[in-house]
Amino acid sequence: MSKSSKATELRELTDAVLADRLSEAKQELWKCRLDLATGELDSPTDIPRRKREVARILTVMREREITAHENQAEGV
Repeated sequence: MSKSSKATELRELTDAVLADRLSEAKQELWKCRLDLATGELDSPTDIPRRKREVARILTVMREREITAHENQAEGV
């Protein structure tokens, strides 16, 4: 994922696609940290950008989890 996604765009994705995006975002964050350690990181702003992307995805996933739990509780 070369460009970050907005939360509204992430909410439109399926759970499987979100999980894939999360995996990709975590791999890119790890790569940025490795590049920083080896002195190959071009832009130091890449790390916070990647961290925000991971946080956005995790937030959307958590929102869905809470909504599913609330819907299940209402059905009882």
